[in-house]
Amino acid sequence: MDQFKIDINCDVGEGVGNEAEIFPFISSCNIACGGHAGDSDTMLKIASLAKKHKVEVGAHPSFPDKANFGREVMDISNQDLIQSIRNQLADFDEVLKHEQVTLHHIKAHGALYNQTARDEQLAGVYLDAIVEYRDNTILYVPFGSVIARMAKERGFQVWFEAFADRNYNLDLTLVSRKEKNAIIEEPEEVLQHILPIIKNDEVISINGKSLKICAHTLCIHGDTVSALKILTYLSKELPKKQVHIQK
Repeated sequence: MDQFKIDINCDVGEGVGNEAEIFPFISSCNIACGGHAGDSDTMLKIASLAKKHKVEVGAHPSFPDKANFGREVMDISNQDLIQSIRNQLADFDEVLKHEQVTLHHIKAHGALYNQTARDEQLAGVYLDAIVEYRDNTILYVPFGSVIARMAKERGFQVWFEAFADRNYNLDLTLVSRKEKNAIIEEPEEVLQHILPIIKNDEVISINGKSLKICAHTLCIHGDTVSALKILTYLSKELPKKQVHIQK
């Protein structure tokens, strides 16, 4: 029987405070670096915890909009956004130097992530902001997205990301959080959702249609209410399906 390996990541440092519980079950993390959440103290604490649990560390920059948790597209000039992202990453770099941790990847947060997936102009601005990380850092991006194509064209290394705890529309966008079926909270349902992604490169949309997708990493949001329950369940059940987490 074929063996499969998958990276599982979580967005952390966002005020939930469950990192110590979930880190034993994941292989990479995306630490909020001040745009939508987080500060030097939280970054230090969580980077240290990730190092202890041998979890790969990524930066999780955002629109500089803590009031809306980075989940709204922000009216901001290109230069101001570039400067904000660079400042967020510079602050995070200082933390990683202190902890002697290597930056593994960068993953945009919230509206910045979703908007760069389909907006060429914003995707270009984002890539300009992080260009100094191109040669030694992976970008986590959605499969089939504008940002994935442009990042590859510009020489970035990309990992395609899929979401274990979110449902998909027919166009491979995520079902809006405003909809009651946006989030998958039951561990058994999460498992059934991700097995086709891992084994068959396909995801079943909210309409029941099979869609082509590819994923190097699967995200379970740290602020999903049942995140720990999901991760605990997957750690037991995935090996039975010949799937192993890249720890």
